[in-house]
Amino acid sequence: MENEFYKDYKGRVMPALQQQHGYKNVHQVPKVEKVVINTSVGSQADVKQALDDAKTELALITGQRAAETRAKKSISNFKLRKDQAIGAKVTLRGERMYEFLERLVKAALPRIRDFRGVSPRGFDGHGNYTLGVSDQSIFPEVELDKIKRNIGFDVTIVTTARTNAEAKSLLSEMGMPFSDRAKKLATASPSEGGPAGQAQAG
Repeated sequence: MENEFYKDYKGRVMPALQQQHGYKNVHQVPKVEKVVINTSVGSQADVKQALDDAKTELALITGQRAAETRAKKSISNFKLRKDQAIGAKVTLRGERMYEFLERLVKAALPRIRDFRGVSPRGFDGHGNYTLGVSDQSIFPEVELDKIKRNIGFDVTIVTTARTNAEAKSLLSEMGMPFSDRAKKLATASPSEGGPAGQAQAG
């Protein structure tokens, strides 16, 4: 069964992007290739326990087992040894990726207190976008009374877009609430208060 978010991408987002950018071929329309969720616990005093906690939380949020990431070199100031496990990451593709994006956009981000949209400056120039999540509790799957420690992580959305502008069009159409877009909508409809002020923590 196809994920609703993917159905919406195929049925509404693709034609909208084709019209906006004048793509002649449907294969030119940018798409999301993979989503990488990455966290580091190297700075924690109890790295081993922190790593276990991080892997458990990432698995809960993504529905996929997390892989350990290791230090590439030794840094004595940080008491880091080469190949020491210092973080965890999950790479999502296909249906799980679309499910995660749907939950991120529709459920998790709106739960951030005083949410004003995500920064439009997180693009890398090659069509990929990274946003930082400072607290895993915004995800509905996480039970607040079971959180042992605060785990912040980066979410990198890798797309086939060639430019930042194309990637931003793609993610905007998929519902990513960029802060500059929210401002434009707010100024366009001041009587409704705009979407920027509506997203409060649940």
